[in-house]
Amino acid sequence: MNSCWKTVRKLDKLRKPVPSDIDIAQSVEPLSIKEIGDAIGLKDNEIDLYGPSKAKVHLSVLERLKDRDDGNYIVVGGITPTPLGEGKSTTTVGLSQSLGAHLGRKVFTCVRQPSQGPTFGIKGGAAGGGYSQVIPMEEFNLHLTGDIHAIGAANNLLAAAIDTRMFHEATQSDEALFRRLCPPNKDGSRRFAPVMLQRLEKLGIHKRDPNELTAEERAKFVRLDIDPETITFRRVVDVNDRFLRKITIGQSDTERGHERVTGFDITVASEIMAVLALSTSLKDMRERLGKMVIGTSRNGDPITADDLGIGGALTVLMKDAIMPNLMQTLEGTPVFVHAGPFANIAHGNSSVIADMLALKLVGKDGYVLTEAGFGADIGLEKFVNIKCRASGLLPNCAVIVATIRALKMHGGGPQVTAGAPLPHEYTQENLQLVENGMCNLKRHISNTRAFGIPVVVALNKFQYDTDSEIQLVIKSCKEAGAFDAVLADHWAQGGQGATELGEAVIRACQFAKSPLRFSYRLEDSLIEKINAVAKNVYKAKDVEFSEEAKRKVDRYQSQGFGNLPICVAKTQYSFSADASLKGAPENFTLPIRDVRLSAGAGFVYPLCGEMQTIPGLPTRPAYYEIDLDPETGKIVGLS
Repeated sequence: MNSCWKTVRKLDKLRKPVPSDIDIAQSVEPLSIKEIGDAIGLKDNEIDLYGPSKAKVHLSVLERLKDRDDGNYIVVGGITPTPLGEGKSTTTVGLSQSLGAHLGRKVFTCVRQPSQGPTFGIKGGAAGGGYSQVIPMEEFNLHLTGDIHAIGAANNLLAAAIDTRMFHEATQSDEALFRRLCPPNKDGSRRFAPVMLQRLEKLGIHKRDPNELTAEERAKFVRLDIDPETITFRRVVDVNDRFLRKITIGQSDTERGHERVTGFDITVASEIMAVLALSTSLKDMRERLGKMVIGTSRNGDPITADDLGIGGALTVLMKDAIMPNLMQTLEGTPVFVHAGPFANIAHGNSSVIADMLALKLVGKDGYVLTEAGFGADIGLEKFVNIKCRASGLLPNCAVIVATIRALKMHGGGPQVTAGAPLPHEYTQENLQLVENGMCNLKRHISNTRAFGIPVVVALNKFQYDTDSEIQLVIKSCKEAGAFDAVLADHWAQGGQGATELGEAVIRACQFAKSPLRFSYRLEDSLIEKINAVAKNVYKAKDVEFSEEAKRKVDRYQSQGFGNLPICVAKTQYSFSADASLKGAPENFTLPIRDVRLSAGAGFVYPLCGEMQTIPGLPTRPAYYEIDLDPETGKIVGLS
């Protein structure tokens, strides 16, 4: 057995009733992050401290540990959730605390950094809950080390460069553009910026002295000739602001005649976030940032960030963000918090680099937990078809988190609304609703096993669950093919409440890994890939493409992007694109209204139905409860 980290500690004072998340988090003094770093084997020159409780870890660790065997790799997915969430992050943390503090294993947890959109909106933070949390939860849920701000700065610099380039091309001659892009020195010589050489190669121009370019070559070089109707790259803000979904820019007198309708996405939906999450090295990130396609020229050629000359500048803004953030759980197990793409409008997984580092740090007999967002039809599907393709890593086991509350909803129970009291169907025993709702969980089990991954179901315990309901779920999961199904009470008991879950995961990881069975081949057409996910994972009967979506698919296919995986953007509340269709719907039509290209991240993403890429605020947002105690300086009301 691999001995546990020296920093692990068991929680010894568990209060009942369980206090608020922030009260629990603030009652436990975090260990020095330097102490955590020392315990997991980091050298002083491999860690940058950001105060006493968080740090960034250098990628050089990968090179130092390249010959060390990887640990066991566990992905945590979930049932199709209610709007309240089913405790997937809480379960991930509770399982980590169980493996590390109670079962004596070296364990590392890799989770996403939360957006401030849901933190101040309706969902709240994502540090876990109860006695299974990442701490300090205030740092986790707010600015952390500034990675999301860096993504916003890089994204919006590129967005500004797009419109500025169109403005200058519309108001200057070829010669004036050339003179400003390659200004002459006092002796009349000129030079290309290094990033310009890539555009020259793309154009088939092999000259390296700007003065040698012919007039025709100069025109080709200086004019991107972006078709504004094809621009898909939008500005971002890390706030749920519905009024930025569609805006008009260029309305100042100084830009008169250059107005354009565009909009904002939430920052975590930025392609740069996806690039960060899928990069395997600094070099890989630089290449991916430069390859991002922002639109098409009027001749139909894709225009990239490097065509705009900005790929290097974006990398400079992201140079610190690529290093994972080191934190800890309440029971002293280490956590990487890195990248935060949404799962419903992006690929929904923490970074490849964090997983790679963690697998080396725990070693052959250790365990790495990585979380996939929302239900297994969304985050776990993208984990397999996108993330594992990028990383080359193979999971040993999948944990699917379920709740009896969600099963009842899928079995025909009334709508669950955040902030409203639970209807009596959810507070009283109802075996029929649970049995009816098992169709949803069974499909997630079946889908995950179809990828070639053994499944352990974690039934996250809530106060109204009865023994009969619990036994019904466990029995049904095993009959559906789960390797095991266990009750976990980590919210109320910390790691001690998830020891049975930890033991099940350890057993599941003892079997040899199987090759992943992807949902489609990369050489399949984009249409074939979309149909494969829709019909094999969601169980749709048909896929309906809008005329706009058809045009985009044809364009991306003809431009050479047909070999990329797909990342479907759809509601997290149903297998279908209709959030009201609960359970395990079949024979529905999946509507694709638009298709976007993320060439740098390395996928094409179809948008289903009315899926929005920036959420809105509810009537009573979470920010009503959030404040600062001026006497103590502590944050209150954060959840």
